[in-house]
Amino acid sequence: MSVSRIIRHLLQHHWRRRLAFPPATLAKIEQAINAGEATHAAQLRFVVEGALDGAPLFRNQPARERALDVFSQLRIWDTAQNNGVLIYLLLADRDVEIVADRGINAKVGDEGWERICREMEADFRAGDFERGVIRGVEAVSRELAKHFPKVSGGPNELPDTPVVI
Repeated sequence: MSVSRIIRHLLQHHWRRRLAFPPATLAKIEQAINAGEATHAAQLRFVVEGALDGAPLFRNQPARERALDVFSQLRIWDTAQNNGVLIYLLLADRDVEIVADRGINAKVGDEGWERICREMEADFRAGDFERGVIRGVEAVSRELAKHFPKVSGGPNELPDTPVVI
């Protein structure tokens, strides 16, 4: 367990998350998700978690493992075509993870998702969270449109609204 990570998470106050993701930024992210879903038949969610606390923090839960928990809790895996995707940001670590259901993950693969994550993290290091997330949503949407193009109206199985934890 890393003492510096625990301190970083304990000091990551909600105001820092609100500073990086004010309501206007969250609205723009929602619009980007909605625009992306107009081009594909998959489902995309964005979750930002300010910091871990309690058991996940003291167990030193990695961001990837936490993203898998959130993917399950939000039932992103429960889409008709097994093509749900989560973009998860653990703000205290500035670590972004993309978790994709098996239907889309088999087509894009870990390397494709990892490339998108690294591009987003570069924007985060520059302090531009809005740009990083929107570019990430657009990149994921391009992959989804390539493999699950929109063919008809189809239902929106999951909300487009960003989740803030």
